[in-house]
Amino acid sequence: MTDVNAKTIGKQSGARPGRLRLILLVLLSVLALGGGLVAAVGPARIMELAGLGGGDEAGAPDDAEAEKVDAASKDAPSPLATDPSRMAMPFEEIIVNITATTASGRQTSRFLKLDLALIYDQAASDAARLQERQVYMRDSFQDYLRTLDERDLRGSLGLADLKSELLRRARAVSGGEAPREILVSDMIIQ
Repeated sequence: MTDVNAKTIGKQSGARPGRLRLILLVLLSVLALGGGLVAAVGPARIMELAGLGGGDEAGAPDDAEAEKVDAASKDAPSPLATDPSRMAMPFEEIIVNITATTASGRQTSRFLKLDLALIYDQAASDAARLQERQVYMRDSFQDYLRTLDERDLRGSLGLADLKSELLRRARAVSGGEAPREILVSDMIIQ
């Protein structure tokens, strides 16, 4: 078939080659979007969303089972309650000045606000001293925090280093191994 014959057949059918490409492109886009949705959500959930069932046949729990699961999750103890020897000792928020370097290389001051808690082993022999040593631990934490630079606190590595140094200081001040972990609930640099 020659080019002239293809053009006359296209004119006779009423379709233009540009329009045909556009329709094909839209069709392929819709298929790709649908395939991505099925891959992300799963075929059973797509059937359920479309109203074609699929929820019960795919092994989804019925309402009674879902209520049992919800009730069980509400009654589940917090991680500290699963180990009664672990206790949390919250600290008042700590606000200190830290140094920062501007883009021009000038030293400036920033505020660091830190809310944290100390997780300790209540069964340890030195655990009774922790409450009376809390003020000294806070002082030691502040001394360390004032020496930090803004760069020291960047990323997950900075947070891990901060926690390990605060834990080391808590153990040094308490004089034992009762402190197990430092939890940071808020850390704001302004």
